[in-house]
Amino acid sequence: MVLAVEVIELPRGARLTARTSDISRTGCYIDTLNPIHQGTRVRVRLAHHDQVFETLGSVVYSSPLLGMGITFSEVALEESRKLEAWLSETDNEY
Repeated sequence: MVLAVEVIELPRGARLTARTSDISRTGCYIDTLNPIHQGTRVRVRLAHHDQVFETLGSVVYSSPLLGMGITFSEVALEESRKLEAWLSETDNEY
């Protein structure tokens, strides 16, 4: 599932827009030439059709010029349900 993503570095507020190349219930991998440093706390906003999933997370893997892995944390129940619905879709057109 490839989704548009906005990542906001906390507490600085620096914003990065990119796309996911992999996503799960616990995190995602983001393709970007300028990944954020490992260990940085972030706010993640994923867009799918007319919905937005938003949660806090941390960068757990960063590879210069390639991308970064983010683990989700503090996912609200409503956001979790939204993500679960996206992941269970079968049409695979994103």
